[in-house]
Amino acid sequence: MFKSTFAKYLTVFVVILLISFVILTSIVTSTIRDYVTADMEQSLVKTSSALSRHFEILQVEDIERYVSLELGVAGIIPIINQNDEAQIIIADADGKIILTTVRYKEIDGVREPVTTFDEGDLGSLDIKSFAESESNGKKYLHYKGELSAVGEEAYQLCAAPITTKGVLRGYAISLMNTDMENGLVSNARKTIINSALWVMLSAMIALYLVTERVINPLKNMTRATKSFAKGDFSTRVTVVGHDEIAELGTAFNQMAEALDSFEKMRNSFLANVSHDLRTPMTTIAGFIDGITSGAIPPDKHEYYLGIISAEVHRLSRLVSDLLDISRLESGERKFNFVSFDIAEMARIILISFEQKISEKNLDVIFESDDEVLVIADKDAIHQVVYNLMHNAIKFSKEGGKLAISISRTENKKVRISVYDEGQSISKEDLPLVFDRFYKTDKSRGLDKSGVGLGLYICKTIIDAHKEEIHAESPNDNGAEFWFTLKENTHYLKNGK
Repeated sequence: MFKSTFAKYLTVFVVILLISFVILTSIVTSTIRDYVTADMEQSLVKTSSALSRHFEILQVEDIERYVSLELGVAGIIPIINQNDEAQIIIADADGKIILTTVRYKEIDGVREPVTTFDEGDLGSLDIKSFAESESNGKKYLHYKGELSAVGEEAYQLCAAPITTKGVLRGYAISLMNTDMENGLVSNARKTIINSALWVMLSAMIALYLVTERVINPLKNMTRATKSFAKGDFSTRVTVVGHDEIAELGTAFNQMAEALDSFEKMRNSFLANVSHDLRTPMTTIAGFIDGITSGAIPPDKHEYYLGIISAEVHRLSRLVSDLLDISRLESGERKFNFVSFDIAEMARIILISFEQKISEKNLDVIFESDDEVLVIADKDAIHQVVYNLMHNAIKFSKEGGKLAISISRTENKKVRISVYDEGQSISKEDLPLVFDRFYKTDKSRGLDKSGVGLGLYICKTIIDAHKEEIHAESPNDNGAEFWFTLKENTHYLKNGK
C-alpha cells in the first residue's frame, strides 16, 4: 500500500514538474525571442533609414542606373557603418532587386556577393507581403517572422521607401540573419531543459528520502497494529528525531503502553472477579448442601446462615460496583447538582462506621467547620466519601489514627481529606491506585476481598464533577486521599 502511494505521489510530482518546466521554457524562450527580434528590428530600421536618406539627399531619380554605375557594394559600406552585420537589398518600386549582398557566387573558390545586373537576374520581392509601421514619424515596411525568398537562409527584414520629388523610386531593405536569434532561443531552451533534469533528479531524490522518512514509521505502526489485533501489545516503534513523525511515534508507543497496561489489568480483573464470584458461591453452595443433607446439625444452622448472608451481601456489592462502572462509562448515570452540607454528610458516614472503628480502636480526628456547603451530586459524593472512609478504616492499623479534614481553599473550593495511619502506598503504586481494575492489595496487603473498583468509581465521579482527586503517602506513613468540590458561596446558612 505504501509503495503504491509513494509511486502515485511521485508520478503526480513529476507530472507537475514537467508541466511547470514546459511552461517556464515557453515563457523564457518567448521572452528572449521577442527581445532579440525587437532589438534586431530597431537596428534594421536605422540601417534602412540611412540608405533611404542617402538617396533622398542626392535626389536620385533613376535608382537602377545610380546603383549599377556609381554606388555598388563599396559605396554602401560607409552609408550603413552603424550595422556591420546587416545585409542590403535595394529594389525598385515594383520590387525588382537592383543590388543585393545576400546572393553569392564562387570565384576561384572565394565566395563573393552578386551586386551588378550583368551577373544575371537578381530576382524580386513581393512588396505586398510587407506590413507598414511607423518610427519617429516616418513610415517603414517590415516583415514579421523569417523570410527565405531571398536565399536559402532565414532573415528578418525591414524596408524604408525611397522617395524623391514626391515620387516613390524604390526600397532600401536591410536584412539580418536570424541564426543568432534561433541560437539564443535554442541555448536557452537547452539550459532550461538541463536545469530541469537536474532539478527533477534532485527533487525526486529529496522526495524519496522524505517519503521514506515518513513511510517507514508508518510501516512499523501498521505492523504493530496488526500485532495489536492479534492480542500482542508488546510491539513498539522506533522514534528518531523531534519532528511531527517522531511525536506521532511517541504517541503511538504511549498508546501501546496504555493498551498493554489495560490488557494486563483486564486479565487481572477477570481473574479477581472470577475468584471473588467463585469463592462465596462455593461457600454458599457448600453450607446449603450441608444444611439440606443434615451434615450440619440444626443448632448450627443460624451460624452458617449468617455466613451465607454475608457472602450474599459480598456478591451484591461486587455486582453493584460493576453496574456502577457500566453506567458511569456509558454516560447513563446522570448527576443532579444541588447544594448540601458536606461536613454533615461526612459526620453521618463516620457514625455509620462506629462499630468497625471501635473494633480496631482507632483514634478518630474530625476537623471541619460546623457547616460547609458545596454544589455537587449528593448521592454520588456520598458514595465517594463512603468508599474513602471504608478503605481508610480497613487499612488502618490497630489503635492507629483516622483523620477526616474538610477545609475551604482560596479559589472557592472545598478540600475533603481522609487519612489513615496504616501501611503506606509505594511511590510506584500511587499513580495507579485510581486505575480501573487495579486491585488495592497490590499496594497494601490487607485487602483480601476487593476487586479494585472502588477507587476507580470515586475518580470517575469526581472527574464528572470536573474536580481533582489524589492519593498521597505522607512521609511513607499511612495514606491520604483527598478531593475537591465547588463551594456554594451564594446560599450559606445562618447568613454566613
